[in-house]
Amino acid sequence: MPPAFTPTRAERAQKRAFEAMLAVPDRLRRRLDLHPHVVDGARLDPDTHVGLAIMTKLGEPELDQLPVPEARRQLALDSWMFAGKPARVATAADLTIPGPAGGIPARLYRPHPPAGSPPGLKPLGLLVYFHGGGWVLGDVDTHDPTCRLLCGLGHVAVLNVGYRLAPEHRFPAAVDDAVAAFRWAHEHGEQLGLDPERIAVGGDSAGGNLAAVVAQVTHREGGPMPAYQLLGVPVTQLGATTRSRELFGEGYFLTKANMDWYEANYLGPDGDPSDVRASPLLAHDLAGLPPAYVAVAGFDPLRDEGIAYAEKMRAAGVDVTVRVHEDAVHPMLTMPAAPLGQRVLAETAGALKTALG
Repeated sequence: MPPAFTPTRAERAQKRAFEAMLAVPDRLRRRLDLHPHVVDGARLDPDTHVGLAIMTKLGEPELDQLPVPEARRQLALDSWMFAGKPARVATAADLTIPGPAGGIPARLYRPHPPAGSPPGLKPLGLLVYFHGGGWVLGDVDTHDPTCRLLCGLGHVAVLNVGYRLAPEHRFPAAVDDAVAAFRWAHEHGEQLGLDPERIAVGGDSAGGNLAAVVAQVTHREGGPMPAYQLLGVPVTQLGATTRSRELFGEGYFLTKANMDWYEANYLGPDGDPSDVRASPLLAHDLAGLPPAYVAVAGFDPLRDEGIAYAEKMRAAGVDVTVRVHEDAVHPMLTMPAAPLGQRVLAETAGALKTALG
């Protein structure tokens, strides 16, 4: 995948240094973690601990301190930096989905068939994936590495959706695009060689929020609904005051200031954070929603609201699996170059394969 930006000479050098660090044998890298970082009885992943220490020394500005165009470039840089070697897929085709305000860019990935598989396999299951980035940052390219891995390891097709971003397009524009993308996939599944009855929605962070909202909206409106929800480190309540937002509000990649900035850009001065299309945790009745896999990170401001949403769905009778990666940080699903990211993505893809296989 060509980068969505042109890295500078210094950025290329930084990536080479990062790759060299990851090439050091695991047991030696972990020796660098001389003073383990432990919070709530959980130990932070040693590689991540070292990486955070390096970032602190670099003293680079936070995303919320940058103009929106520069913050978008920074996320594109981070994606390129942590992408690793692109996962193999059979095809990756760019397309445009009709949306409520014009075309929605997307990319459809198909996996290679299993070795020795006979011809005439049944149609593939599909994951409709919404990228993270606080509804302000990110696009199809920044989350291409994650989608490729989920496609290849999960052996499902993946539709990577580039919904409209704030502040140019405030809430509920992203929700409207996400719902439209799911409905388009369901309507056109058969002609694309996909199974309309095995379409999941998923995403990370703001994308996990959109996936949860799509499931709720389609359920309230009488379907068709997704067959499954894959919610990675989801935002479930805007402006939440949880213990994890307090404990991990600074120094763990995603910060409280980041979240305040994202939410302000997304809602604008007139948006209502209690609207269930923005804060799915506040919905009164979650009965009848599709089965869900909720993956949260132990060192993440969003940890507690992700768990709270899973528990509320379970109390309503929804089949829910909760996976707490205790040693992980918020961007665990978007760092496939790192061992932590590889482990989390492999496990997440396994859940998807089991659900849609």
